[in-house]
Amino acid sequence: MNVFERYAPFIQDYIYRSGWQSLRAVQNAAGDAIFGTDENVLLTASTASGKTEAAFFPILTLLDENPSNTVGVLYIAPLKALINDQFGRLNELCEEEGIAVTRWHGDAAQSRKRKLIKKPSGILQITPESLESLLVNKHMEIPSLFGDLRFIVIDEIHSLLRADRGLQTFCLIERLTKLAGCDPRRIGLSATIGNPELAGRFL
Repeated sequence: MNVFERYAPFIQDYIYRSGWQSLRAVQNAAGDAIFGTDENVLLTASTASGKTEAAFFPILTLLDENPSNTVGVLYIAPLKALINDQFGRLNELCEEEGIAVTRWHGDAAQSRKRKLIKKPSGILQITPESLESLLVNKHMEIPSLFGDLRFIVIDEIHSLLRADRGLQTFCLIERLTKLAGCDPRRIGLSATIGNPELAGRFL
């Protein structure tokens, strides 16, 4: 079975609707790694090469086969603008299947945040700073929000390797997993990275 055939039907339908003739190399490689192993995965490829889809097609397939009881995917990005940009792409992919995609940052609607806390599910997009605020201000809700978290996707991971912000982010991830009692896989995405082996060890 090739990677495309392994995807959930709604993912295959999305690819057909988008008019794709074939999967890109990074999407085939990511599918092999995410479907075929239980390891953390680092995806590096040029800008606009389809890394987001490469990660989320297999992730959403696995969640479709075995749904999470809480937020299933935590997507961490360094900038609100990147979250807002990716929100449109992810929402288009997930909307028909009824998978919630929620943004959690200073400009995001409070009503969507309250809805997520009341009924945790789907994908949560967040910046490192908002994740820290969430851990501090919603401490008691962390187990119910993330107790069955399966994946943490870290976008633009190269930007977190150059400063204290990266160490802070990974400390926050450790705190979250301990509080929630979960052990999610980590998927790192990067277009520009000088030392992939170092980044892989950091991930």
